[in-house]
Amino acid sequence: MEFKLLQKPSKKHQVYITDDANKLTQISGITEEEVAFATATFNAEQTIVTINKYGYFIFIYLLKNKKTDWQTLEACRKAGAELQTICNKYKLDEITITNLSATNDAATILAEGIALANYQFLKYRTETKKITNSLLRIFFSKDSATVKEVAQLNIVIDAIYRARTLVNEPLNYLSAEQLAKEITLMGGDSGFKVTVLNKARLEKEKMGGILSVNRGSIDPPTFTIMEYVPKKALNKKPIVLVGKGVVYDTGGLSLKPTANSMDRMKSDMSGAALVSGAMYAIAKMQLPLHVIALVPATDNRPGEQAYVPGDVITMYSGATVEVLNTDAEGRMLLGDALHWAKRYKPELVIDFATLTGAASAAVGEHGIVCMGTAADETKQAFRESGFRQYERLVEYPLWDEYGDQIKSDIADIKNVGGPSGGAITAGKFLEHFTDYPWMHFDIAGVSFNTTRRNYFPIGGTAYGMRMLLDFLTHYGKA
Repeated sequence: MEFKLLQKPSKKHQVYITDDANKLTQISGITEEEVAFATATFNAEQTIVTINKYGYFIFIYLLKNKKTDWQTLEACRKAGAELQTICNKYKLDEITITNLSATNDAATILAEGIALANYQFLKYRTETKKITNSLLRIFFSKDSATVKEVAQLNIVIDAIYRARTLVNEPLNYLSAEQLAKEITLMGGDSGFKVTVLNKARLEKEKMGGILSVNRGSIDPPTFTIMEYVPKKALNKKPIVLVGKGVVYDTGGLSLKPTANSMDRMKSDMSGAALVSGAMYAIAKMQLPLHVIALVPATDNRPGEQAYVPGDVITMYSGATVEVLNTDAEGRMLLGDALHWAKRYKPELVIDFATLTGAASAAVGEHGIVCMGTAADETKQAFRESGFRQYERLVEYPLWDEYGDQIKSDIADIKNVGGPSGGAITAGKFLEHFTDYPWMHFDIAGVSFNTTRRNYFPIGGTAYGMRMLLDFLTHYGKA
């Protein structure tokens, strides 16, 4: 998808945004009969009008103000998803958006919704001509967006597409090693440094969490380190992103027991895809922040050497973990990565992981479960970013009592805490490996769709990336 700001009016398909049906006469080329038709349509509680001019289309979107600005903008994104369907129905290849409303960023938000809905993953389809979306370009009229807004939109949508594609790739292509290669290519395309640690290096470092999960696999693990260092960074100490990179999860010997529970487990590396895509955008936007990202990666299979319930694993930190469920594998990888992050003396560490079914059951597809030890100001900044991008957050507590649930009789901690508070006890497990300001985002319920929902297509969603990039864009600013 390409976005561009026009300096001259376009004579092709037009999209107009208005917040007042009485201002329809401001639209160029519209007749009295068409004004009457649009007014009647809006009076019937429809918000999008299609006018066929026989040489081109005019679409009019009536933007209605909601209780809050962020709800208004989300309605605009959803309208974009509707327009995306209409544009492809009529085989349009480009549209021009003109904003006549009082909402300054309505045009870019509408375009964002269109673009997010327009993503397709067709790599493995043999006949693509009939199903490939026709819409390729979105233009903005001169006063409807700024050069900076259009440039940023190009970058963010590109990053989201890349992350979604990583999630959608199957294991027989995207092994841990291939994931590292894909991240390396992204680094080359955008300008961040990539270092990949192989299995021999992980063994030398004694990264027991990653290696234990990998024991049942025929494919080696990887640990990918990304770093973006601008010339003048606002932060004296780096921000570290961590993404869970389980490229496929069978549950190991604690094999997933429920029907269809493995069907989407190629998406268990959604955290890795999210932070990799975010690094791509950070470097492309040249944010004035020193950012490092870590991706521990492997698949989790019940192979001949697989770790078993009852094993005691020595983690990279030296802490011992009693494994009671091999399907609680993501925290084993993240524990090693979070300890690795200590070497950077970070200002803030942020992890994203499809970590628990408990988070998905609690919040579903409508938000992210989060928790952490970061300052209240940081948490508030995340909440505000979540609202602005409509990738909302629900914070869980990290009370000491939840830590008691993961105490082990034979090791320092155990990797599950029982049937209650599963998302939080997983967070307490991760907290054990931190000594810095830290935030954990459990994206299990939002990372992958089995049906299209608004501007989120089937498959990987990259849900949470816009929130993260919004947070980083505002980071360090009063």
